[in-house]
Amino acid sequence: MSQATFGDDEELFGEAANEMRADVESSLEDGWAALPDADDVWETDADNVLGVLNGLNSALDAGDAEEHLRDAKKWFTMGQRADAFEDADDLEAEIGNLEDAIADITEAGEQVGELTSTIPALRGTLEDAGPDTDADADADTADEAEDAADEDEEGEEEEAEADADADEDESDEDEE
Repeated sequence: MSQATFGDDEELFGEAANEMRADVESSLEDGWAALPDADDVWETDADNVLGVLNGLNSALDAGDAEEHLRDAKKWFTMGQRADAFEDADDLEAEIGNLEDAIADITEAGEQVGELTSTIPALRGTLEDAGPDTDADADADTADEAEDAADEDEEGEEEEAEADADADEDESDEDEE
């Protein structure tokens, strides 16, 4: 092989290495961009807990980030095996950071999913817990009716006494 051909190969290899690095960096950038926005995870305009959880569950979607991470890892691995990168520590660290972020989002999504299915059941349990509210309402109604009947009886007794007193007064007047 002539010296000129070898020089061309090195130049081509250098270009390929730069393109591989650019592919890894581009895939990482796309991966970070595909992650949910922090405000989408933090802010809500739901009216109740279940609405909040459903909104959060939707926001906790890594989207295409996993596919972009896969592409980055593929090109990074290829470049490492070809010894194409002079310094790949920064790429390796960023791949690890994106991988961790995706894992955190996935885990949080699973936890929110569990809560989303648990909260309605918990609400039902709490609504059914404690004394029977219908029985309490019936007892309260019965007590109120009894109190009203007692008041009516007292009122009738008072009226009867008043009538008796009035009759007595009339008889006293008639006698005089």
